Amino acid sequence: MTPLDKELEKMKSSIKTELKLIYKANMKIFDWDLPENDEDKASKVILETMQKALDELKEESLKDQ
Repeated sequence: MTPLDKELEKMKSSIKTELKLIYKANMKIFDWDLPENDEDKASKVILETMQKALDELKEESLKDQ
């Protein structure tokens, strides 16, 4: 395992935690803005938006290589 691989392995947990925090923060915002909101729908929209952003970031990253 290369030094880069070791560092990336350490960071995986941190990245997952940060993504969960972004998700939870956005769920709270939906709840504040729309107290009667449909949590299932809000969750679906947030996750779809996050996935789209990740897909775009991945595509941009591959272009830069």
